Amino acid sequence: MALTLTFVKETNQVLFEGNSFVKEVILNRPHKLNSLNHEMVSQMKERLTLYENDPSVKLIILKANGKTFCAGGDVISVVTSSIAGHWSYAASFYKKQLTLDHLIATYKKPVVSLINGVVMGGGAGLSMNTNFRIVTERTVFAMPEVSIGLFPDVGASYFLSRLPGYLGEYLGLTGRRLNGAEMVKCGLATNFVPSKKLNLLEKALESVTTSDISTITALIDYFTEIAHLKEDSPWKRMDTINKCFSKGTVEEIVLSLEKEMEVDGAEKWIADALNSMRASSPTSLKIWLRSVREGRVQSIEQCLHREYNISCHVARRTVSNDLYEGSRAKLFDKDNKAMWDPPKLELVSEDMVNQYFREVEDENWECLQLPHRSNLPSKL
Repeated sequence: MALTLTFVKETNQVLFEGNSFVKEVILNRPHKLNSLNHEMVSQMKERLTLYENDPSVKLIILKANGKTFCAGGDVISVVTSSIAGHWSYAASFYKKQLTLDHLIATYKKPVVSLINGVVMGGGAGLSMNTNFRIVTERTVFAMPEVSIGLFPDVGASYFLSRLPGYLGEYLGLTGRRLNGAEMVKCGLATNFVPSKKLNLLEKALESVTTSDISTITALIDYFTEIAHLKEDSPWKRMDTINKCFSKGTVEEIVLSLEKEMEVDGAEKWIADALNSMRASSPTSLKIWLRSVREGRVQSIEQCLHREYNISCHVARRTVSNDLYEGSRAKLFDKDNKAMWDPPKLELVSEDMVNQYFREVEDENWECLQLPHRSNLPSKL
């Protein structure tokens, strides 16, 4: 894997604008799909802490420049740094990112996310636990981490596990994309506002002088429209999704989907789900299924603690090299021919999966320490 380094410092990767009452936090790395790096996460955490403690600030708007809201964490820089240096770099970045996600999820003032474009991975961690999650016809949501040897993290085992039925299992195991209408329908988003009205909504929000939720809700509702589902929406297949993705193991889920294919081979979404799962890391699939199941009955803090442990094991290669191999295949060489190890679901033992859920035994490792926060996260 060839590594390329640049010594040019990126500036203004996050913009902080607004007035004395309303502050705007703007992701400003459009050439990199607004993917999050250590500097961006550090700046946002510092500034949001200041805003929360400033009594004059009443509302936060979270948005992005460019056509993408946020395509996730900057996996390329994390993997490159870990290979060139030490796996604990990835742990350091991830600890900072999860601390920011926790701050936003428990923020004491209303936060409005304007999600006009692609939102994946780390972008979902920033936005999915805010009070108001505004989407448009341009919005695309996905958690495709299993395709590169990772797993849906950044609190996904909390917010995806609280979706109706077994939709969370489905989204995490297949990386299936949802549009804005589907996000509203399942509860990932709170409002659908056409992109042509977004600037008007933003200007209206900038005039807010209160943190009163009902006042902000009424203002957003004025611009909200009903979004209609497409015929091939997974929301219209929930009976089958629940039937298949409620199974106890990934192997049983695959078998159930294969049986559905025999009954109705014309169902393209089933073939897509199977193809996606077969191309993904078998280890990552098993990690996600267990993670989302545990997340259903856990707090946001418990979910973030668990996800941090798992991610550190992934970066450290405690059990498998899949993150680095998946990144090579998808992000570096782009041959889409990852050689997963183990290569098959049946070769990923329960003991191997269990290791990811234990604390890391390494002198360079410390568990995630989250500050006590009195505010509970917004319910999906």
